[in-house]
Amino acid sequence: MGAGKIVFRNFVYSMGKHSKDKSPELREKIAILPDTPGVYMYYDAEGTVIYVGKAKNLKRRVSSYFNRTHDVLRTNMLVRAIADMSYIVVPTEQDALNLENSMIKEYKPRYNVLLKDDKSYPWICVTKELYPRVFMTRQRTRDGSKYFGPYTEAGAARAVLELIRELYPIRMCRVPITPESLARGKGRLCLEYHLKRCLGCCVGKVDADRYGEYINRVRQILRGETGELMAYLRTEMERLAGELRFEEAQELKQKYQLVERYRAKSVIVSQTLDQIDVFGVDDDGGRDVYINYMHVRRGAVSRSLTLQYKRRLDEEVPQLLGYAMDEVRTRFGVIFDEVVVPAEPDAEFPGVTFTIPQRGDKAKLLEVSARNARQSKIDALKHLEKLDPEKRAERTLERLKADFRLSELPRHIECFDNSNIQGTNPVASCVVFRDAKPSKKDYRHFNIKTVEGPDDFASMKEVLTRRYTRMLQEAPDDLPQLVVVDGGKGQLSAAVEAFDEIGIRGKVALVGIAKRLEEIYFPGDSVPLYIDKNSESLRVVQHLRDEAHRFGITHHRNRRSKGQIVSELSGIKGIGPATEQQLLSHFRSVKRISQASLDALAEIVGPAKARLVRAHFASPQNSSLPG
Repeated sequence: MGAGKIVFRNFVYSMGKHSKDKSPELREKIAILPDTPGVYMYYDAEGTVIYVGKAKNLKRRVSSYFNRTHDVLRTNMLVRAIADMSYIVVPTEQDALNLENSMIKEYKPRYNVLLKDDKSYPWICVTKELYPRVFMTRQRTRDGSKYFGPYTEAGAARAVLELIRELYPIRMCRVPITPESLARGKGRLCLEYHLKRCLGCCVGKVDADRYGEYINRVRQILRGETGELMAYLRTEMERLAGELRFEEAQELKQKYQLVERYRAKSVIVSQTLDQIDVFGVDDDGGRDVYINYMHVRRGAVSRSLTLQYKRRLDEEVPQLLGYAMDEVRTRFGVIFDEVVVPAEPDAEFPGVTFTIPQRGDKAKLLEVSARNARQSKIDALKHLEKLDPEKRAERTLERLKADFRLSELPRHIECFDNSNIQGTNPVASCVVFRDAKPSKKDYRHFNIKTVEGPDDFASMKEVLTRRYTRMLQEAPDDLPQLVVVDGGKGQLSAAVEAFDEIGIRGKVALVGIAKRLEEIYFPGDSVPLYIDKNSESLRVVQHLRDEAHRFGITHHRNRRSKGQIVSELSGIKGIGPATEQQLLSHFRSVKRISQASLDALAEIVGPAKARLVRAHFASPQNSSLPG
């Protein structure tokens, strides 16, 4: 906690009142709060801790909860639920952050941000013994051993151990080796010695100082100092070759190549960056925020892990970065010097330099870290979808509700698109999504009936009017929560006119999506909304728009093709609709009809009509048809 006295202030819980008008006792406690750093706790009427917070100035911070209405609904709900409070005064803001973090973990208040990443990470331990051992563990003990890590995947730690064991004959047994045990001579050589994977430490066949040189090289690898190790191996290799000790030089060459392959697999950022820590963030404005931590040494990423935080109130990235830095420091014993971040943390870290890069190697490094955070989110979503597909859909609907300012979850969404080529065969399509997934049985297409020429705005108004007039008559309870029209302000204005005339403007939400920059337009708002390119909301709307376009184009092509066929056969004098249908049913295409013999045609429609068809296709202007 640092030097200084910690003062506790405990109060008897106010059991009766927790409305907007707080009890006189609570108001008095707020009024006499000190202007010092500290941690405050809010209790509900049952005396349960519902929120823990830190403050540089307790009086100013706590008062800010009660002197205004907040933009975030859950913050207002928290304030209404507060029945009492207590606080702890600490010497510095840094102490407040430490105490807040530990108290959140202890009480798990319902309104506090939740760290969901609570798994233990593997470390590689180098023991403090006469002949140190090197092994992987998930438990850290204060026995003087040196721990390297953490590794986000056990497979990565095992790969490093395999490299070490291929390079150096490090002992694997757990036998305690001391000067006394060696003097007694009770040790026994094991199979590892006979396989030349151990030097016989248990019986003193190798000097402790020589063994210690191997351990120093192991520590270099674990610290990420592979460049120095490679330089040493290369120098020794050349020395042995110069002394004509070629077999020993060849062994060192093989070790050099092993380290080189290992180094090639490391994330090399820049040889100019020596020792630096990075926190990259993936935040799409939703409840879950992923923060990736990377430690860079000698230009390579030597440590990386991702923490997942779940928002409960309106926690911003600077506040979450403070939590993440404190978590990494306390859990892994990291001492920060220079830290690269997307925004300066909302917490004091004495002696730490924060860098918010705009370009160069540090900016690239921050992007690598943010990409890792984003990938962790993608992996978590895929895992969640496999375990519980319905939960994934609920989260997507919640995101859509927030982004499109809806009053309820958009379980039923419809999207409309127009299709025509130079005004011919104008059609429109309607695709339907239920629970954020296509419901193809509900797709509909429309032939434009009242609009002459290529008028997309009038066509959109006609289709919406027909669709929802009929739905109000046949299934008024199945109106969608959200309607998306493919187009900008023009199509949206036409849709608004249709909704006003039908009388569903206040019942169904309406937006337009423009193709060029994926702008989202709302009725009555000339400034479009630009949704984050990685947002689930935008992906759903893009899928809707693409489906509507595909469905509309397919129907348009079919209609055009059908029109070409009908016009070709109906142009033959003496051939009516029934005969056309007979011929098409038998021959399947106009081309096959044009190529059929007189006898083949006569078998279907009789000799007289067969001669009319044959004569039509025998004329020069009709002699070649597309296939």
